[in-house]
Amino acid sequence: MNETHDVKDVVKQKYGAAAERVARGAASSCCGGASAAIGQCDPITSNLYDEVQAGDVPQAALLASLGCGNPTALAELKPGETVLDLGSGGGIDVLLSAKRVGPIGMVFGLDMTDQMLALAEENKRKSGLTNVHFLKGEIEHIPLPANSVDVIISNCVINLSGDKDRVLREAFRVLKPGGRFAVSDVVVRAEVPSAIRHNMELWIGCVAGALTDTDYLAKLAAAGFENAAIEVTRVYTVDDAKEFLAGQGEDLVRLAQDVDGKFVSGFVRATKPASAPTARSPAETPASAAPSSCCASSRCGC
Repeated sequence: MNETHDVKDVVKQKYGAAAERVARGAASSCCGGASAAIGQCDPITSNLYDEVQAGDVPQAALLASLGCGNPTALAELKPGETVLDLGSGGGIDVLLSAKRVGPIGMVFGLDMTDQMLALAEENKRKSGLTNVHFLKGEIEHIPLPANSVDVIISNCVINLSGDKDRVLREAFRVLKPGGRFAVSDVVVRAEVPSAIRHNMELWIGCVAGALTDTDYLAKLAAAGFENAAIEVTRVYTVDDAKEFLAGQGEDLVRLAQDVDGKFVSGFVRATKPASAPTARSPAETPASAAPSSCCASSRCGC
């Protein structure tokens, strides 16, 4: 297997186990070391949602939150918009977005892990929301038509992909001209030790696969986006580094000092040019995987 498939298999395994822990009523976290193993909060996923937002979703959706930010609070969603959440997990950001876009809007959640999709569907049922649709698939191959989405959000998931260029090209494809890319992600602000970069477990710890800020902006530009920017929302200190390196071996824990302040959570913004030519869906996108257009739902407001 190549590294991309190795990462994907580990992600499925870890996130599937996280969903099963939540289904049993335990908290869950994949972005961390020892804290993740025992279901405690870690420095990446903790304190992302305020009390009002937490009260707006089923408890299981909050427990399953594995993100590094709160894209729904920063994406400036508008009533009637169609939103896609890449790597939607237990559905917390999908459900919060659905409340923001209202009954004439629509929110799609895309995830490749069966256990997370089952948890998300149960959270959707508990929420009573009807403008939500969960899809099974990979963020490198989005099962939606071209030019069908107003806003793409994601919460600490793109850094888990072994082919980020493909993810960003797909995001560009499915966005409507003038559409917005508004994701939270872990970003690196300087070089980090190669031992961390190549540690497979730390891909799931949200750090080994993180792009540098300059690389992230360059890849967005290469995919066709404009007005790309990264707003730092949280800086991880040496103590935080010890937390997310815990359980990965003493050699890595000793490197915590070397990554002090180098990993950050950031809100990544970009737009698809309003003058972008109408894209065609790639032939490999299965027509049966999703509505043929956003207007297949009466709630799209088209």
